[in-house]
Amino acid sequence: MKTITQLKTLRNILCPLKRTGKIIGLVPTMGALHEGHCSLMRKARRECDIVIISIFVNPKQFGPQEDFDRYPRQKKKDELLAQKENVDIIWHPSVDQIYKKDFLTYVEVERLSGLLCGKSRPGHFKGVTTIVTKLLNETTPDILYLGQKDGQQALILKKMITDLDFNVKVKICPTIREKDGLALSSRNAFLTEQQRRESPILYQALQHAKKDILSGERNAQRIIKKIRAMITKTTSCTIDYVVCVDKETLSPLKNIVGSVMIALAVKFGNVRLIDNILLKV
Repeated sequence: MKTITQLKTLRNILCPLKRTGKIIGLVPTMGALHEGHCSLMRKARRECDIVIISIFVNPKQFGPQEDFDRYPRQKKKDELLAQKENVDIIWHPSVDQIYKKDFLTYVEVERLSGLLCGKSRPGHFKGVTTIVTKLLNETTPDILYLGQKDGQQALILKKMITDLDFNVKVKICPTIREKDGLALSSRNAFLTEQQRRESPILYQALQHAKKDILSGERNAQRIIKKIRAMITKTTSCTIDYVVCVDKETLSPLKNIVGSVMIALAVKFGNVRLIDNILLKV
């Protein structure tokens, strides 16, 4: 396994591999690797000749009052975990390498980026699509591996890749959870003991909603109201949103029908957590 910090070095390694037809898989991350990332690495390892993970805490997707400075950085631990999962290359550029002083170019998916998380985190998805565009250009993968936990992000990136004709296949993999249902996230480490005890209700509420829908409930507002009630009754968190939307367009649904995503975002103090489930009705 090689950790590479310079783009010229990365390209010198990858160009000959591409010429010989090696299949390259990319798992983009911000580090602080956990089992969710590992599941993506394992899938990439099964399907690709060369597995690359990127580790880059992207300042462009953090707002002024968000947690960029305290976002966990654990280079040595991440390298050991990636090595254990048989990753071939860690692409670990510096901020100056990615965003030079005169950087002026951004990529943005309109409409989708302003919904859900985009409402409370303006500019966030513009930062995500810009960095992923750069990562795709730098690593030239055949397959991009993403997690369903970041459902809106995955949809936006798929749309960007389609619209801009990137020659890469996108694979969205299932959310990996703790035993009590909490979706794995690097930010979970910031929860207090009390907040961590409360947090499983997020997935429990989504599962109750799924059960109600499978039992015949089709009114989206009743589903949303019940999820909100379950969360507010048993936790100290603040709800950002709870929605029932079309899985492909993120358009809000009055009646639950078709391919549906039920998604939520909450804040435990300064810690923002998201989750979602998918249904076909």
